[in-house]
Amino acid sequence: MGSFKNVFADPWGITGVGAIIGVLAPLLQRMGNPGNMGICVACFDRDIAGALGLHRADMVQYMRPEIIGFVLGSLVAAYLFKEFRPRAGSAPVVRFVLGAFAMIGALVFLGCPWRALLRLAGGDGNAILGIAGLIGGIWVGTLFLKRGYNLGRAEKAYVGVGWMLPLIMLFFLVLRVVLPPLEGQPRSGVLFYSLKGPGSMYAPLAVSLLVGLAVGFLAQRSRFCTMGAFRDLILFRQTHLFMGLLSFVVFAFLTNLIVGQFHPGFAKQPVAHTMSLWNFGGMVLAGLAFTLAGGCPGRQLFLAGEGDGDAALFVLGMIVGAGFAHNFGAASSPAGVGPNGIVAVIIGLAVCLFIGFTMRKKPA
Repeated sequence: MGSFKNVFADPWGITGVGAIIGVLAPLLQRMGNPGNMGICVACFDRDIAGALGLHRADMVQYMRPEIIGFVLGSLVAAYLFKEFRPRAGSAPVVRFVLGAFAMIGALVFLGCPWRALLRLAGGDGNAILGIAGLIGGIWVGTLFLKRGYNLGRAEKAYVGVGWMLPLIMLFFLVLRVVLPPLEGQPRSGVLFYSLKGPGSMYAPLAVSLLVGLAVGFLAQRSRFCTMGAFRDLILFRQTHLFMGLLSFVVFAFLTNLIVGQFHPGFAKQPVAHTMSLWNFGGMVLAGLAFTLAGGCPGRQLFLAGEGDGDAALFVLGMIVGAGFAHNFGAASSPAGVGPNGIVAVIIGLAVCLFIGFTMRKKPA
């Protein structure tokens, strides 16, 4: 196991992982997932929130197997390589709040960092502003890190703590298998399913789950993280993780070209809007929240699979935040930012700045 473990730890390893994810995501789109949304942690968490009835936006309700696979694939990798380490207790309520506002920012933009890159690779010019905002939010977060921002150390916890989110995901998987979508029915037992819109578009269950498991396994081994890549580049001039991102974008672009999914432009892009300022602003909020929490949404799922209870709280915060975003009119749509989306971004930035300034071990 030792030599295999090191394969994904070196620069070539993470570059390879980025390439694999970059190919798989557009193929998931080809097999049924929404446009430029082969993989989107924020959008898929939002769909899960809808499937559970936490919001009633009927076009974004589906129990996404990819998210389940990310956690369980990471869990398998962590156990195989003896890296399953249950821990928790590092400012849990703050992490939950950061997860909620990270989701709100992402849904104003309409995508997580992975989807921002996939949108770019699919030709969506609006993604440029979102990526710029993400980098800006991460840069602000690194200023807090330089000035002593710290959520504290997690403590070793009982095994049950580390298993909580994986068990929740296993429960979600059982629900999805036992209560599948029914033709023409918006509800199957306790689960809600979209009959139109992005929530009604999905790859076959087995394919989605297998891809999720594979990505979860590979990302756990390589520490693949969008926020971490930009943070390390800004703080330490390290390109290790960043090479994985570049590979991800390049291979997603090439795959889109091959399968005919590259459509350059700004207007009429799938599940996107052209309000540039708030594409930028939403991702500033998301990037800042990810940095303060210590990882992008994908990385939080993989950490939760390793037994990190704090990461699990961030994930649960994102799911609950998705419910708030849609119930309070903060989420965007192809028509533009929701009626309360701008206010939600401003409030989120204020909350994140408050957290950044008040959780420092040393003065600025």
